[in-house]
Amino acid sequence: MDLLLVNHRDPRHPQAGGAEQVLLEVGKRLAKHMSVTWLAESVPGLPGEEEIDGILVKRRGNRGSLHLHSLMEAKRHEVVIDSVAHAVPFFSYKVNKRTIALIHHVHQGVLDLEAGKLSPILKWLERRVKGYNNFIAISNTTKRDLIKLGVKAEIRVIYNGVDHQKYKPGPKGEPTVLWIGRLKRYKNPLDVYEIARDLDFEFLLAGGGELESEIRRLNEPNVKFLGRVSEDEKVRLYQRSWVLISTSYIEGWGMTIVEANSCGTPVVAYATGSVPEIVKEGINGYLVRYKDVKAMREAIVRTISQGERLFKSSYSESLNYNWDRSAEEYRSYVEALARR
Repeated sequence: MDLLLVNHRDPRHPQAGGAEQVLLEVGKRLAKHMSVTWLAESVPGLPGEEEIDGILVKRRGNRGSLHLHSLMEAKRHEVVIDSVAHAVPFFSYKVNKRTIALIHHVHQGVLDLEAGKLSPILKWLERRVKGYNNFIAISNTTKRDLIKLGVKAEIRVIYNGVDHQKYKPGPKGEPTVLWIGRLKRYKNPLDVYEIARDLDFEFLLAGGGELESEIRRLNEPNVKFLGRVSEDEKVRLYQRSWVLISTSYIEGWGMTIVEANSCGTPVVAYATGSVPEIVKEGINGYLVRYKDVKAMREAIVRTISQGERLFKSSYSESLNYNWDRSAEEYRSYVEALARR
């Protein structure tokens, strides 16, 4: 059989992120059992087609016109997975009834923070996702949000995994607190500067995005802004840090949380989105109320004071997430849909 993955970006896109990582990890494992094609928007300097880890990547159009290319391409494949990583669905189900909507998170509240005047239009378009008949959600939180959005169809929850060969414990440095991710307003990277105030630990802030120039203007003596970092450096940062902090307004799945845990690093996070599904109090970190900076500081101090115990239990908790297991769940769902 053959499978089409539709996503705005592909693994080699300069701004590839969590959604692309999910599709690559799942797709390369599925490619051992079936033909897998990945349709994404064109990238200057990259070929129109190439093979990546057994997946045929096709690059067509741009952010807007990719939606038209997806309708043409979806007709040619047995099963389609539309990766709805942005608010606007691809609507491949209009031309192929064996289409699955893969929902990373529901954007309704995020759009108010990120989309300005376009927010009402994008919210309306996102609500059209209820036209799909088949769904995969990456967390129970996303599943609940889809139901609130009006989805009546059955929703399969398949957790993301983690690469334990890549993300593994390493030597710890001095007590250090890490924030890493895209510099988007809804992820609240600016909160780091307020949280760090009055604490003696070093804070490292890593990532790139629209808030970078604003962050570079800020000055807190114990906060060091690293900008974008390589994959190898990201792993080293996870390994050396004693705490990862997560400050997002919402996360469909806390990818950085599981990656940090896999490196033996506990997490202190705002209790938003799917994060309470992942963070087990006193095992792989602690949760605090959204925007409760005082509680965040106290939880960081508590986490660092527990040191080695939390390093070990965080790693143990990360073993619950495995890409091979996740990919097998995708394979089971896709093959069952192909037989219908």
